[in-house]
Amino acid sequence: MQNILLSLLIWLPILGGGLVIVLGNERATTARWMSLAIAILVFFMSLSLWTGFDSSTHLMQFVEKSAWITQFNINYHIGVDGISMPLIILTTFSTVLVIGAGWEVIQKRPAHYMAAFLMMEGLIVGVFSALDGILFYTFWEASLIPMLLIVGIWGGDNRIYAAIKFFLYTFLGSVFMLISLIYMYNKSGSFSILEWHNLSLTATEQAWIFWAFFMAFAVKVPMFPVHTWLPDAHVQAPTGGSVILAAIMLKMGGYGFFRFSLPITPDASLQFSDVVIVLSLIAVVYIGFVALVQRDMKKLIAYSSISHMGFVTLGVFALFLAYDSQAPEGAFLGLEGAMVQMISHGFISAAMFLVVGVLYDRLHSREISTYGGVINSMPKFTGFAVLFAMANAGLPGTSGFVGEFMVILGAVQANIWYAVLATTTLIVGAAYTLWMVKRVFWGVVTNPAVETLNDISGREFSILAILALAVLVVGLYPQPMIEVMHTSIEHLLNQALTSKL
Repeated sequence: MQNILLSLLIWLPILGGGLVIVLGNERATTARWMSLAIAILVFFMSLSLWTGFDSSTHLMQFVEKSAWITQFNINYHIGVDGISMPLIILTTFSTVLVIGAGWEVIQKRPAHYMAAFLMMEGLIVGVFSALDGILFYTFWEASLIPMLLIVGIWGGDNRIYAAIKFFLYTFLGSVFMLISLIYMYNKSGSFSILEWHNLSLTATEQAWIFWAFFMAFAVKVPMFPVHTWLPDAHVQAPTGGSVILAAIMLKMGGYGFFRFSLPITPDASLQFSDVVIVLSLIAVVYIGFVALVQRDMKKLIAYSSISHMGFVTLGVFALFLAYDSQAPEGAFLGLEGAMVQMISHGFISAAMFLVVGVLYDRLHSREISTYGGVINSMPKFTGFAVLFAMANAGLPGTSGFVGEFMVILGAVQANIWYAVLATTTLIVGAAYTLWMVKRVFWGVVTNPAVETLNDISGREFSILAILALAVLVVGLYPQPMIEVMHTSIEHLLNQALTSKL
């Protein structure tokens, strides 16, 4: 099965989603159980990627390759390394959670809802495993469709506007990427991403390709100033949609910088690294202050998500400054910290949106002013919520601290002032997180409706407990995850620092 494991991880949830649709909403209970069974099966199958992974090599593993469109040398070519494999497991893990979270809440077309997440799971696994440019682009664009439907059908009152804005931003950014893919095919005669890593490109060619990639990946992260679609999408999306959007889809942008920008356009990445670093610091600092004034919990977490993802792009591009400063260990720390931050953010952002979802399911309000004294009626739930909030603020001992600390250590060796600015997020993040916790969970009950709230059910407790365990395990012992990605990150660093001119 190892020879076709990746194909199973891609196509089993897609075909399973189709089967759930065939079952229909009339057999909603059967559709729910089948969706959960498929999601759990895919997750446990994905763990075979970890147990069978050889972390001593940077070479692609679990590789499958067969001809697809022979006229244009397009192949069904997939494989994983230490960068893509953890993101695939994060995807399969998160899908189990969102299907469980929507078990009772989604009453409108539940079979279609579950099927959309299963199909999106397979498509995103395809994004992280594709080694052919057109295959990558096909999965990249196709993954927009389920999310568009999730927001547009099960979202809030302004869902159509948010869904169209999300689609247009991400689709238009990707058009530039497609142009660059076609250009590199004309130059190399191949759509192989690994061959493009060694493709000789002039400074001008690299510059154009870099910015084409940047348009696609920056929108997805999202980076300032192309971030405005995200708060609208989060606010209007159902809880499951917000979880997958924050935990997985944003990582597609970060992954693009790792897989395409650094190894294909190393000289342009160096040339324009200052621009990307400045935009990243604006996201970290300015967007953090924007989060501080939000009154809607979902919007606050959405802006917080943008701020924390700024650490990813900061860690990726600060490597050039660190290396120029004769601090190669700083370059490596920043790059590895960016990867750890993506995984950590996947856990924490999922948990934070699920926390808001639990409250919204009960009182149908996301406004902070609606709540107060929730601990009095929901003590178990409050314990989880406070843990996730502290992780979001970067509390040592949680996963939120590890990646950000590594990026800051790398930034210190690149430029002390960059590190100082990045560190402000620990202060601002604590401010808006504690502000929300204080007004929602502590104090006396000011809204009579809060007194009637029931604490979390066994299903909700299980989901939050699994996420709490993940946040604490990565926070207290991140070494196994770091070891898996270490050799691949080291190889990527060498590619990024090797000029093609």
